[in-house]
Amino acid sequence: MAVWKRYAPHALMVLAQLFFTLLYFITEAAFNRGLNPYVYVTYRHLLVACVLWPFAYFYEKTLRPKMTLMLFLEIFVLSLLGGSLTLNMYFSSLKYTSPTFVTSMINAVASITFVIAIILRMEIVNVRSLRGLAKVAGALASFAGVTTISLYKGAAVKSLWKAPIHIHGSGVAVAHENWVKGSLLAVASCICWSICFILQASSIKRYPAKLSLTAWMSMIGGMQSAVFAAFMQRNLEDWLIGFGLKFWCIVYTGIACNGLTVIIQLWCNKKKGPVFVTMFNPLLTVMVTILAYFIFGEKLYIGSVIGGILVILGLYMLLWGKDRDQEHKATKEQHSELDCEKQANVSHVSAARNDNAPKMMK
Repeated sequence: MAVWKRYAPHALMVLAQLFFTLLYFITEAAFNRGLNPYVYVTYRHLLVACVLWPFAYFYEKTLRPKMTLMLFLEIFVLSLLGGSLTLNMYFSSLKYTSPTFVTSMINAVASITFVIAIILRMEIVNVRSLRGLAKVAGALASFAGVTTISLYKGAAVKSLWKAPIHIHGSGVAVAHENWVKGSLLAVASCICWSICFILQASSIKRYPAKLSLTAWMSMIGGMQSAVFAAFMQRNLEDWLIGFGLKFWCIVYTGIACNGLTVIIQLWCNKKKGPVFVTMFNPLLTVMVTILAYFIFGEKLYIGSVIGGILVILGLYMLLWGKDRDQEHKATKEQHSELDCEKQANVSHVSAARNDNAPKMMK
């Protein structure tokens, strides 16, 4: 029992990454069967809103602030950058590239967020310290990895045996050759995600009910995506998904990836902190690469392998620097508290002496 308590967060985070790993292959298979990415994002958002609203309503009654026009507009922008626009670009890039490619790209979000935070003066870097140099080097390594993945495809790694499962459709091999288009969409989605994370930091202070905020973002994001999809895809048949793979793909995404994983990440964040949760993100790339190459027969390209390694290396360097920053900040706060206590004690002793001085003279 003691072992489980100690390693429960680790096991749950691995499970969460496994849920996300399967998501990419199920989604790619559904796209190959004709599921439209815009329709998928719309239904996904609306399903997540339906799943989260009951929990948010009952568990966050006292946390939810009153909805105002400015607050609604803020959530509208968050929904656009963190939901409808971003996911439409992200899953469209999956259609033109591969699961290995998009999961490698997503690791660059931390570095992009870090650079934008520096530009906005929300992050201060001390380049004279080792932790500051680690953050800068990590960001540079991640950007080098993203550039390699985007511009250098390289030769395909030869498979040593026949994959047991194939998920590609008839025309997917041609679509996957459009590497540059998929790269641009993936990079743009990562930039939007980074901006969203920065905006969320201030939004959470004004709207501390996290589940309710996620439910609002899902509902508004679904409406935004529906409007976008209606302009881009006017064929009614694309909206009729039936009860086959397309339907179960959306259900799996809503329940496993946006329901269970959100709960797991929130619990682990509370127990171990945000750095612990973020450290498991590269595991997704490793799991997707292994399954893609050995099980699903995906082509693995040299550019993706080299770029993915650089991005993961950069992410861990950045996380190490951020973790040391937090430790340094905590140490300074402790020293400040001790100094305040010492000053208070000295003041108390001095006051006591001053009070006793007249008595001794008498």
